[in-house]
Amino acid sequence: MGTTQQADQHRSAHQRRRQLLEAADRVVLRDGPKASMNAIAAEAGITKPILYRHFGDKGGLYRALAKRHTDALLSALKAALDAPADRRARVEATLDTYLAAIEARPQVYRFLMHPEDGAAGADGATDAADTQLPERGFDVGRHSAPLLRRLGEELATVIEERVDLGPDSAQLARVWGHGIVGMMHAAGDWWLGERPCSRAQLASSLADLLWGRLSLVDDRAGSPGL
Repeated sequence: MGTTQQADQHRSAHQRRRQLLEAADRVVLRDGPKASMNAIAAEAGITKPILYRHFGDKGGLYRALAKRHTDALLSALKAALDAPADRRARVEATLDTYLAAIEARPQVYRFLMHPEDGAAGADGATDAADTQLPERGFDVGRHSAPLLRRLGEELATVIEERVDLGPDSAQLARVWGHGIVGMMHAAGDWWLGERPCSRAQLASSLADLLWGRLSLVDDRAGSPGL
């Protein structure tokens, strides 16, 4: 097979995968955690075995959707950090960017973080018959924990690159990165469910909590700063 033909097939497969993820997104926006492989296959106009051929099982589709949305979120967070403002304003804007993302697409957030018990299992009996890949017991912790860890590591890298934390800066940056992500996730999850205050109030309060040490560290020379 020629190089050109191989490249065309790769582009075609990539485009098809993107189309399937867009169909999955539409179903998740409509159904949230109850989104099923049956519904996603129907939305994409294909049979479920073909959907499995691309993603393996619901866990594979979940990971692909998680990467898609995490990539977009990280891009938005970095843009907030690069905005022309003082550090306190950028910290608050970055927190607000995260909250705005989960507020704008709560069904997607709930699909990624709170798949309903039994939602995957409801697919399981049919899926097992069709593909020999049962989905019973979809483990949200097993799938969402890597998503949060990735966010923590990415934020740690940004912190280490931008501010001077002194000795053991790499380790401290990871502590801060994972700690900030944990705080954003826990506070955002609670806020999205109860709406006890405005988004602006929550972002400001969380920025106040972070501000003590952040107000004291220096930017790294030559970096965009934090």
